[in-house]
Amino acid sequence: MPVLTVPIPLALYIHLPWCVRKCPYCDFNSHEIRDSIPEQAYVDALLADLEQDLPRIWGRRIDSVFIGGGTPSLFSAEALDQLLSGLRARLALRPDLEMTLEANPGAVERGKFAEFRAIGINRLSIGVQSFGDEQLRQLGRIHDRQAAIAAAEAAHAAGLDNFNLDLMFGLPQQTVAQAQADIATAIALQPAHLSYYQLTIEPNTRFHHAPPPLPDEDTIEEIQRQSLAQLARHGYQRYEVSAYARERRQCRHNLNYWEFGDYLGIGAGAHGKLSDAASGQIHRLWKLKHPRDYLATAGTSASIGGNTPLQTTELPVEFMMNALRLVAGVPLELFSERTGLPPQALEPGLHRARQRGLLETDPTRLRATALGLQFLNDLLQEFMPH
Repeated sequence: MPVLTVPIPLALYIHLPWCVRKCPYCDFNSHEIRDSIPEQAYVDALLADLEQDLPRIWGRRIDSVFIGGGTPSLFSAEALDQLLSGLRARLALRPDLEMTLEANPGAVERGKFAEFRAIGINRLSIGVQSFGDEQLRQLGRIHDRQAAIAAAEAAHAAGLDNFNLDLMFGLPQQTVAQAQADIATAIALQPAHLSYYQLTIEPNTRFHHAPPPLPDEDTIEEIQRQSLAQLARHGYQRYEVSAYARERRQCRHNLNYWEFGDYLGIGAGAHGKLSDAASGQIHRLWKLKHPRDYLATAGTSASIGGNTPLQTTELPVEFMMNALRLVAGVPLELFSERTGLPPQALEPGLHRARQRGLLETDPTRLRATALGLQFLNDLLQEFMPH
């Protein structure tokens, strides 16, 4: 049985599932607004959900909060203020807590940025995806280039300089020049952080049923090569497969995921990972996905969509799936601290991965080589239970 002897950091994820329109590439748990958002009912449900989960985290401090969706910035500042007040009354929060809210570049939401800052939100993640009007149209986005630029400018004006821009590449019919223009525009807006990732066609999306024409592999590789160089020249260091940040501006919340920390999830479809020091058991649990079902059951055991203990044989790949996304990797000792297993549990996967040139040979650190980052799925296969 795993033995957990070091306290595991804890984060809180809150899911607000509504959006104006479902994008054709999106496989997240998001639901188009039909009439209006039941703000008060949902805030009440979130706090009831949290209270039900409190016994799982007694005595533990929350190091970061991430409010995702959907489009959380559709909620009023008043409703979010009530939610955050409820969190502060029920949880021990880190004094310099990172509080992130996902936002889209709609004009109504931009006007709320100063209000969001006033209630304690100190980081935004803005879903731009592209600065090309034709690409935005093909992605089904409801904003245009000017709205995306205005959103970043509004964040600065509101004093929310610690913001992320979500940007995708490999978009339908995208050229290398178009991708580089997107990067140049993003850099000019001076975000603290950039999430830059390739469009992938996921099951259960409209793009899966009617795939758009995507760039070929050579174009994708050239986009990545030029983008990495352009970002590095302007002080954005790649610290995770798809994440780039200025100095000391890495996303704490996501670092906690990648370092196999714990997180509590509240809201429709929210997932959590919690470690029990007494038993050494790590559980993954999640809430019912549909907002209607969640609202009807929040705060009761019926709202739990599932609660699955991780098996000891699963822990090596579960840990590596996260840690190896970090460009600098993690100390080998972190594996034992976060899983309760001895380092030997990673053998013989370590040996095979190093022989294939996918993992650095440093015996004190778990770090993918450049080749390993490029072929991360192949690297992770070495740690799958057999």
